[in-house]
Amino acid sequence: MHIDILTLFPEMFEGPFGHSIIKRAIDNEIVQIELHNIRTCGIGKHKVVDDYPYGGGEGMVMMTEPLFDCFKKLNIENGTPTVLLTPQGRKFSQHIADELARESRLILVCGRYEGVDERVREHMVTDEISIGDYVISGGELAAMVVIDAIIRRLPGALGAEIEQDSMMNGLLEYPQYTRPADYQGWMVPPVLLSGNHAEIAKWRRQQSIKKTAKRRPDLLKNADLSESERQIIEREIKDIKDGYQ
Repeated sequence: MHIDILTLFPEMFEGPFGHSIIKRAIDNEIVQIELHNIRTCGIGKHKVVDDYPYGGGEGMVMMTEPLFDCFKKLNIENGTPTVLLTPQGRKFSQHIADELARESRLILVCGRYEGVDERVREHMVTDEISIGDYVISGGELAAMVVIDAIIRRLPGALGAEIEQDSMMNGLLEYPQYTRPADYQGWMVPPVLLSGNHAEIAKWRRQQSIKKTAKRRPDLLKNADLSESERQIIEREIKDIKDGYQ
C-alpha cells in the first residue's frame, strides 16, 4: 500500500512512524508512506499557504492554489481516494479502516487553522473523515490515528494477532491478566488458570459482551450475537439500571 500525506508539518510524523507496528510495516515493505510539505507549493517568496476568510471572521483559511499544486505533483490515477481529515467528516471507525485498507493507494490531506477553502472539498478530495467530536490543532494527529488503524489491517503487518484485536468482532475486548496470579489479594479469575481453553473462550466472550453493554451499548446493534448472549446483555443492562436507582 502507498500512502501520501499532504501536510504543513511533516516533521510531526517522524516519531510515530519511526517506532512499533508502523515502522515494521515500512521496513518490511508492507506500506510505503510519503510526506509532502504543502508549503513547498506556497505563494511567492514567503511560501504563503493561508489567508483571511472572505466575508470576515476569525482565523486563517488554507488556500486553494498551494493544495492543488501539491496534489497535482503526485500524478494520481482517477479513483484514488483523497481523504481530508476534518471535524466535518464521517466519524472514523473500524469499518472505515477496513474499507481504506483495501485500497492500493491513499491520499491524506491534513487540514489546519480554520480549515481549507471550500473548493478543495468540492474539486479535490473524495472523502472526509473525523476521528471524533472534539477540536485538535490539525489533521496531522488525526492522520496518524487513521494510518495506524489501516496498517494493522494490512496482510503481514500483525500476523495472527490481528483477528484478536478489540473492535474486530464489534465488541470491546475482554479483561486481560498476567503474572502474578495473586497481587495483594487481588486474584486473577480462576477460569484463566484452569487450562480449559473452551471455558476460557466462553468466559472471554461473555466478558466482552458485558463490558460492551456497560461502556458502549451503541456497538451492540451491529454485533453478531446469539439468543443466550442477548439475554446476558439484558441482564447486564438491568443491573446497570438497578444500580442507578
